[in-house]
Amino acid sequence: MSFMKLSVSTAAIIAASTFAASARDQIQISGSSTVLPYATIVAEAFGENTDFATPVVEGGGSGAGRKKLCEGVGENTIDIANSSSRIKQSDIDLCKTNGVNDIMEVRIGYDGIVFASDIAGPDFALTPADLYGALAANVAKDGAVAANAAKSWKDVNAALPDQALQLFIPGTKHGTREVFDTKVIEEGCKATGAYDLFLAASTGADDDAKKKDAVAKCNELRTDGVSVDIDGDYTETLARLDANKTAVGVFGLSFYENNTDKLKVATIDGIVPSVDTIAKGEYPVSRPLFFYVKKAHIGVIPGLKEYIQFFVSDEMAGPDGVLAGYGLVPDPELAATQAAVEAETPMAPLQ
Repeated sequence: MSFMKLSVSTAAIIAASTFAASARDQIQISGSSTVLPYATIVAEAFGENTDFATPVVEGGGSGAGRKKLCEGVGENTIDIANSSSRIKQSDIDLCKTNGVNDIMEVRIGYDGIVFASDIAGPDFALTPADLYGALAANVAKDGAVAANAAKSWKDVNAALPDQALQLFIPGTKHGTREVFDTKVIEEGCKATGAYDLFLAASTGADDDAKKKDAVAKCNELRTDGVSVDIDGDYTETLARLDANKTAVGVFGLSFYENNTDKLKVATIDGIVPSVDTIAKGEYPVSRPLFFYVKKAHIGVIPGLKEYIQFFVSDEMAGPDGVLAGYGLVPDPELAATQAAVEAETPMAPLQ
């Protein structure tokens, strides 16, 4: 048999065998900028409180981290991908193509998505309908679809400040964008009646196709400079607000809480975002945070399973744990995650 035509499974076995004989001693982690500070805290505490080397934690974004996880098996590939959005089927397919067959999904807790502006600016009491009215390319007007002509927040809602519209939102490759689209834009689209108009106008072959078309229309945002995608982390958004004092930006709750001297947060549906309101399910724009583990590296990379156990321990991720003090909203089902980690349970197929 030609060595140039090894099957993926055979190549993976050879790679894993070589890997086992010469494994590195530091865990390698990459991915979400939102999860990055939590993972860094855990990694440093893990290095200080165990006999294992301190893991190397890097950012780069959720999608990029998952892609790196799926590059293959071996010491030249990472062990864990941090992610502020759930893994996609396309990621899983890439993993399988490259011989990464068992992935563990570890949910570490929750974070909120907040809208904030300059600390010296006016107060904002927003709803998903307001945000859709500010950002959407097309809106419902007098029972029909019309191009969005709003110039100020007051044009969107007479109760809002008479301030020019300018929003810095997460880019399409940002982990925050998925929850932003789903819980802000799509909910606002439905609340304003635009979704029903898009649905009625769809030429889709069946109901599912029509609904998909309507959602796609909801997610078409302005291209006239009002809506600006930010592909970097929240520090870039903060810098944009510093240069544009009347703008509104999207941040993770923990980032906002570390910058309350610079930022003023908006309420959503009358609820102030906080660890408490997210834990109680009151604040409407929150999301789970994850990391994904290459199971083939457990037992090979020293300390990998121990690091995972340490991360989801009560002392780290529990209600009274270290991470709660830094803005992580504890997962009510943390015990189930701890049990799955202990059993090294691979994630089930996506629904």
